[in-house]
Amino acid sequence: MTTASVDDDVFADILSQTRRFVRTVVVPREQEILDTDRVPDDLRQAAKDLGLFGYAIPQEWGGLGLNLAQDVELAMELGYTCPSVRSMFGTNNGIAGQVLVGFGTDEQKKRWLEPIASGAVASFALTEPGAGSNPSGLRTKAVRDGQEWVLDGQKRFITNAPMADLFVVFARTRPADERGAGIAVFLVPADTPGVQVGAKDAKMGQEGAATADVTFTGVRLTDAALVGGSEDIGYRAAMTSLARGRIHIAALAVGAAQRALDESVNYAATATQGGSIIGDFQLVQAMLADQQTGVMAGQALVRDAARKWVNDEDRRIAPSVAKVFCTEMAGKVADLAVQIHGGSGYIRGVPVERIYRDVRLLRLYEGTSEIQRLIIGSNLVKNAKRAL
Repeated sequence: MTTASVDDDVFADILSQTRRFVRTVVVPREQEILDTDRVPDDLRQAAKDLGLFGYAIPQEWGGLGLNLAQDVELAMELGYTCPSVRSMFGTNNGIAGQVLVGFGTDEQKKRWLEPIASGAVASFALTEPGAGSNPSGLRTKAVRDGQEWVLDGQKRFITNAPMADLFVVFARTRPADERGAGIAVFLVPADTPGVQVGAKDAKMGQEGAATADVTFTGVRLTDAALVGGSEDIGYRAAMTSLARGRIHIAALAVGAAQRALDESVNYAATATQGGSIIGDFQLVQAMLADQQTGVMAGQALVRDAARKWVNDEDRRIAPSVAKVFCTEMAGKVADLAVQIHGGSGYIRGVPVERIYRDVRLLRLYEGTSEIQRLIIGSNLVKNAKRAL
């Protein structure tokens, strides 16, 4: 199975425009985003005009129609600047939007994908106070009441919740049994009675990217809100969407690491210590070499993982390998960047200080590094057992 994509020449233009937007429009305004803890409205509009709110939504529904191999090239560009810019439309194209693309009915796609592609915000509501990387621990419930479903529960750390138009909500409809996990996924418009969004979370980094708790109290939904029209689609939809998203997050990490490397090289080539350019010191060169090695390995890995996804060769192990390696690598590259900058690398307003804080989250969301290792290891053993 091959996922649809756009022609190479068209994609080259999309990538070029995105790179120009990131490097010449967003990067000069990073400090403004940090100071105000929000992405300016004109940058949001510019992203809409470029089609970024729906770049991975199929063209038939108003998106650009990029496949995952093209997605990661875009993600490496977007990762070069404040992650809050990508976060504005990340859930549309990723974990929330892909649930609709992959599992929604024709009616659900028609109702939601075109608005999402043109700027409406879809938010992925899976994580709970007691259930994060593994959705099997969900406590949010959806109970049948006549012709309707009644949804009750609390979600935590939900990206884009404060500005969401649609919540893609995972809920348990029954205990897991021989029929399946008993987890369904519902489409809940943000203005539905009983939906309450909490205060915006104050985070270590990623200023301008809004997350919050979302509470569902007696929310009444019709069968039209049940994704795919089935109670048992939820778990598979979550796992598939998260696995795809992990390759995207890995690519973002590579973009952030590339920025940290570039900042480090530029600093090392100009800063002096004792009258000497610090880039002439062999120990500094060794740190730069380790950064470059990590970035190039990450680039190769995300491209390979994306290719395997598109060709349906590996949608289990490769996404987790890419995520755990690239996000851990980005953390190491950012740490080295601060070290190369010395004391100035610890000062607010210096790009590597921001990057150091921003990339820490990449090892946590959409499946922690520990969960990725469990996925990799368990699937390797399963594959070996099957081969016996």
